Amino acid sequence: MKIYIAFLCFGTLAFFSCSDLEEKPTGIIRPENFFNNTDDLQAAVNGAFANIAHNNYWGREFTIALMLRDDMADIGDRTTQAARIDVNDMNMNDTNALVANFWPQSYVIITAANQAIEGAKKTPGDPAKVNAIVAQAYFARAFTYYHLVRLFGDIPYIDFVVNDVSQVNSLKRTKEAEVYPKIIADLEFAKQWLDDKPKVKAVPGKGTAAGYLASVYLTLGQYQKAYDEAKYVITNEAKFGLGLDADFQDLFNATKAASLKEPLFTIDFNNLTSGNYGQDYTAFFTGSLKDDSYSYGQGFSVAVPSLKVFNTWDQRDYRRAVSFDTIIRKKTGPGGSLQVYPSSDNEKAPRPHIAKYFRFPGKAGANGRTSQHNYITMRYAEVLLTAAEALNEINPGTTEADGYVNRVRARARNKAGKQVSFPANVTPGLSKADFKKMVIDERRLELAFEYIRWYDIKRLKNGPEVFGPNGLEPHANFNPEKDYLWPLPGTELAINPNLKPNNPGY
Repeated sequence: MKIYIAFLCFGTLAFFSCSDLEEKPTGIIRPENFFNNTDDLQAAVNGAFANIAHNNYWGREFTIALMLRDDMADIGDRTTQAARIDVNDMNMNDTNALVANFWPQSYVIITAANQAIEGAKKTPGDPAKVNAIVAQAYFARAFTYYHLVRLFGDIPYIDFVVNDVSQVNSLKRTKEAEVYPKIIADLEFAKQWLDDKPKVKAVPGKGTAAGYLASVYLTLGQYQKAYDEAKYVITNEAKFGLGLDADFQDLFNATKAASLKEPLFTIDFNNLTSGNYGQDYTAFFTGSLKDDSYSYGQGFSVAVPSLKVFNTWDQRDYRRAVSFDTIIRKKTGPGGSLQVYPSSDNEKAPRPHIAKYFRFPGKAGANGRTSQHNYITMRYAEVLLTAAEALNEINPGTTEADGYVNRVRARARNKAGKQVSFPANVTPGLSKADFKKMVIDERRLELAFEYIRWYDIKRLKNGPEVFGPNGLEPHANFNPEKDYLWPLPGTELAINPNLKPNNPGY
């Protein structure tokens, strides 16, 4: 197996600069010469989070793959890279370039977390302080493996420091059923030792760990545990500094990121780059190619909703207005003024585009290579909806479950400070099946384009429905025997045959 070994990276959560090394490095600071105090330990932990904010992970390759795979975002400009089209169209193979980039980057993050976890054992100082810092690394490792196991199923699981590729070149894949308990154990450690209320959302806290535990248990169908963890977050929302922000639009305004209470965890970009670190293409992959509105350049029209996604979303819903751009602004000529046109005037992708990231990216670099976005990986609204879904499975028809959804809908009725009547509260007394259908659709709308929908499709196994002829984004070739899992990179299997066979159908 080809392992990318990420030795210690230094910096702050605002900016990082580090190197990824494929072979055993020489002439760099090694772990055995480090970890002399808790500041060293924090620097090592920061390296794990630095590697999340990377072009090959949250900046482009990983997130665009997740967005395109679901039934909410389609390919807009079909002259884009074939790898993106193949992910979207269910035509992936083991040479897919997106996977080839984010797979090794996942293990860079994991390796950095493992280094911090191992280094904590030799770090002097108050054990409670050491545990509070290294708990961040446990969370980073769990976070990364949770994404990997949902996409690929059985995966190589590495929880030790790799100093030489010979340690891993014969690894086998760990069964999916064995990976989940390891993720849960990491999150339990994090929940025990993380701070109640970190100073910034880019640092996970107890509520972050519990929120992810709730998500893991929901994925596994362990509804009582999912409810218990979500309820723990809800009960302690004030203590953890969490809650629903009043205006839905503020969640996607990069200039307001620091004041938000809703995020449980964010990936911060802050318009700072070093090589591929801090590179953020999400806003511009989703913005309109023909839109001259902004000084930082046009969008790329790569991930664009199908027209049916837009047309079936009730126009009374404020979240629809926040989520979509329905106009473009074109210059009339050199030095000319901007003229407003319907989005249908974009000949590459003549339909509304995703506005959540393109509308307010803050300070943005030329042609969208950087932004100030703090991308929310999980927010409090998701916790409320997780609690509602899980409770409905345990005890259908409760006013408590209704209340969690109603909180989300009540916020949606605040239309930029004006109270409106839509969406209405949940109809009391829904059957178990009707409530589940309602809350899943609420997740689809509330969390649209936030890299969550594909995971819902997979855990619910409703691909034939959502990609069927009556779905929002039909794909006649969707194969439930193959397409719920993605292929491991063929290069990895060639290097280490112990990883064979690849997932079914690849």
